[in-house]
Amino acid sequence: MISHAKGTASNQTRDIVYIGFFAAVITICSWISIPASVPFTLQTMGVFAAVGILGGKRGTLAVLTYILLGAVGLPVFAGFSGGMGVILGTTGGYIAGFLFSALLMWGIETAFGRSKAVLTISMAAGLLVCYAFGTIWFIAVYTRNSGSVALSAVLAWCVIPFIIPDLIKIAAALLLTGRLRKALPW
Repeated sequence: MISHAKGTASNQTRDIVYIGFFAAVITICSWISIPASVPFTLQTMGVFAAVGILGGKRGTLAVLTYILLGAVGLPVFAGFSGGMGVILGTTGGYIAGFLFSALLMWGIETAFGRSKAVLTISMAAGLLVCYAFGTIWFIAVYTRNSGSVALSAVLAWCVIPFIIPDLIKIAAALLLTGRLRKALPW
């Protein structure tokens, strides 16, 4: 009985370390940034790698940890920013979209497993969810602050320029996932 409790505590400690580590990885990925109306960053790669490598539950917790660290003001977002002002700003929907992407990936993993094909589909679906949530949020905040804006304009600013870079980030996350998942002691 004692060894079971010790093993459980050891597993929980390991999970906390991995979750914290991947929250830090997502943070570092957000700091690698090219400024734009929606900054070009490696955040999506970090999110997809976290869920791909850690699995749905731990990966989603890493994404949530990252967002909560930013919400309390730590400079974890693009441009070394943080705080609720960023989350409530025009690009905050994309940050929240990371969580919805992770949750969707977790759901797909639960339903269909963790094969490379399933992971590829879940990452692509997660990207679409992030785009959708972020774009709707951008339109709402922009309209409230500056007046109406056409969906086509927001797609031109916030989605179309990111499609090819984000597909490359998915490919990189898949590569990292394939290599690192085998190396970690589960």
